[in-house]
Amino acid sequence: MTALLLRLAAPLQSWGTGSRFVRRNTDRMPSRSGIIGLLAAARGIRRTDPLEDLLALRIGVRVDQPGQLERDFQTAHTRDGATAMPLSYRFYLADAVFAVAVEGDPALLEGLRGALRRPVFPLFLGRRSCPPAGRLDHDLHDGDVLQVLQRAPWLASRHVQKNHHDSHITLTVVHDCPPHTPGSQVVRDDPITFDPRHRQYGWRTVIHTRTRVPNLHHQPATSPDLACVDPHDPMTLLGN
Repeated sequence: MTALLLRLAAPLQSWGTGSRFVRRNTDRMPSRSGIIGLLAAARGIRRTDPLEDLLALRIGVRVDQPGQLERDFQTAHTRDGATAMPLSYRFYLADAVFAVAVEGDPALLEGLRGALRRPVFPLFLGRRSCPPAGRLDHDLHDGDVLQVLQRAPWLASRHVQKNHHDSHITLTVVHDCPPHTPGSQVVRDDPITFDPRHRQYGWRTVIHTRTRVPNLHHQPATSPDLACVDPHDPMTLLGN
């Protein structure tokens, strides 16, 4: 088994699987349909093209930096300015980072890795206004999605890692699993077609687990250097 490790980070991300009408929500982590859409764009697959072998990929997501939910709203008028349209609400994840493992045929993954480095179409994390930031591809690794996400280093920003005071951190992992797996749940974000005339999504089974990874930027607390302590203590003037 082989999996491609990705790091999805950006000032804003939005992974909506339940958006309706004027309210465009975001999930708290990347969806399968959003990740497959990202890979399809890199390969130059148009929305009306069949997704072919991408649907056979197995995907897992680890929440390395959950980010913060942000809400935006937009106004619009008709072209002549006479009529105001309803307010439209958009929800985003700000300052979030996710580790994503994509498991499949090694030859297919190698091709996807090259496509992500030189994408045919612009890449974005859920919406066109959310381009990825930083290094996206983090190499091919042996193992299934869960094994790769358990071994992968913590990919949060260095600032977040330095401000985490423990040597390890426990992270949430969500990955595909067989139907009827104990503790699993069914979600509707398996893309069948991205054709805007009749988008279709199927159901898939996922399970939430947790894994503990080391904090490579952990700095153990040290006792103060006695040579650097100011010997003058004004409180001694007050006695005991």
